[in-house]
Amino acid sequence: MNPELKQALVDYLLAMADDELILGHRNSEWCGHAPILEEDIAFANIALDEIGHAIVWYELAADVLGEERDTYANRKVYFRDAHEYQNAQMVELPKGDWAFTMLRQYLFDQFEMVRLEKLTQSSYAPLAEAAAKIRTEEMYHPRHTQAWVRRLGLGTDESHRRMQTALDELWPYALALFEASTRETLLIQAGYIPDTSILKATWLERVTIYLQETGLTMPTNVVALSRTHHTEHLAALLSDLQQIARLDAHARW
Repeated sequence: MNPELKQALVDYLLAMADDELILGHRNSEWCGHAPILEEDIAFANIALDEIGHAIVWYELAADVLGEERDTYANRKVYFRDAHEYQNAQMVELPKGDWAFTMLRQYLFDQFEMVRLEKLTQSSYAPLAEAAAKIRTEEMYHPRHTQAWVRRLGLGTDESHRRMQTALDELWPYALALFEASTRETLLIQAGYIPDTSILKATWLERVTIYLQETGLTMPTNVVALSRTHHTEHLAALLSDLQQIARLDAHARW
């Protein structure tokens, strides 16, 4: 693997890991606050899954670089500033109400399942193997969030209103999930990753049909936001996430 292709692969893996980590952290904020006890447990488990899958991607990036896994992952999680993170803006937004959280998770789950399906066919065997493992564990997530989207979309006037408000707000951020970097062309040509335009077409068909079935109106004339910038919310999230580790950068846990 030449240096340019290696760096492109590491960047791709870091972006996936950062998405999972930040979304998992946001979801963890519902622990003890979910609308029902059963959901408190279920959604906490989803948050843990996202963080666990972030670790898989960080460790794979470490392997590509030939670095020690734990040291690399800890450094990337705890000792990068906000501008160094490569996650999409959608996952760093505050948790909002339950409708917002559920719809965000649904949109991300569908995006992730479409991507994982294709990544299992990657010509880079470690990536294909990791995607297959994660896909098996992720299959519960879209089933869970789909049920909530239907329940809220077709529920009361209030729950429907909240879902429509969440969709209108989240849609530009969701479209930004498919913004490809210039280096991704190298990975596509090598057969490591799928073409982002193919993922987007599949995702759009799936989510549009389902959301319309739940009574929601799809936003129109929406311009996707850029993935290359962050909101002010990420720095605040990282301050909370990193504060203990940064008290002693050389501590062993």
